[in-house]
Amino acid sequence: MFDFTGLSLSAYLIIFATLAVGYVIFGIVGFGTALVVSPVLAFYVPVSKIVPLLALLDFCAAAVNVGRDGRKANWQELRRLLPLMVAGSLIGAAILLNTRPDVLLLGLGVFVVGYALYSLSGVRPQHQFSPAAALPFGAVGGVFSALFGSGGFVYIIYLTGRIADKTSIRLTQTTLIGFSTFTRVVLFALAGVYLDTSLLWLALLLAPGMLAGTAIGRRITLKMSREQFIRVINLVVLASGIMLLVRYFAAA
Repeated sequence: MFDFTGLSLSAYLIIFATLAVGYVIFGIVGFGTALVVSPVLAFYVPVSKIVPLLALLDFCAAAVNVGRDGRKANWQELRRLLPLMVAGSLIGAAILLNTRPDVLLLGLGVFVVGYALYSLSGVRPQHQFSPAAALPFGAVGGVFSALFGSGGFVYIIYLTGRIADKTSIRLTQTTLIGFSTFTRVVLFALAGVYLDTSLLWLALLLAPGMLAGTAIGRRITLKMSREQFIRVINLVVLASGIMLLVRYFAAA
């Protein structure tokens, strides 16, 4: 069992600082914590504890943001995406149980990197997805949330192609992540993962970093233009795609 008291002060400070940076990104775009935090946590925390720890902190961060600004979320888009996210999660779970899903990492990684580079290049005209695009994006996001704990970058591609207001994009994305992580937290709780009190203590010790990071991220977003906001999103999406490819080739 992982015992947080085994962490040295320097290790705790490194984790705390990294987590705060990760939640600055979460506060800006509504996802992306794991990109920054997971590689560092892996040096100090058993890998089996990282996903439930971040699921708990992500859910709390999403709840704080939604509680503060939830009225600004686009609930029409949420009504489209949420059922598809649930269906995709069930499909993802079935794939996980019956096949090797690693090859999907390669396909999605190539798509995400290509899309992000295309968006960052500025060569494409502005466009808007049709409501029907919620079907593939919602389902695929759910599949990858179930398989790898990371579907936020799929949802954000859809939302930036549907919603003009950056605050609405951020809050809609955060609400989606809140629902997704709540589902994972419930499953982990039912599996008894959170009976490990050391995990809960670590989450409590890291909570101030999460709160500070999300607050800073929110303030940064309020000062951004929509173009700057979309550029940051595309950079985070690009990093997500690169991490998928790294994960695939590392496992090959």
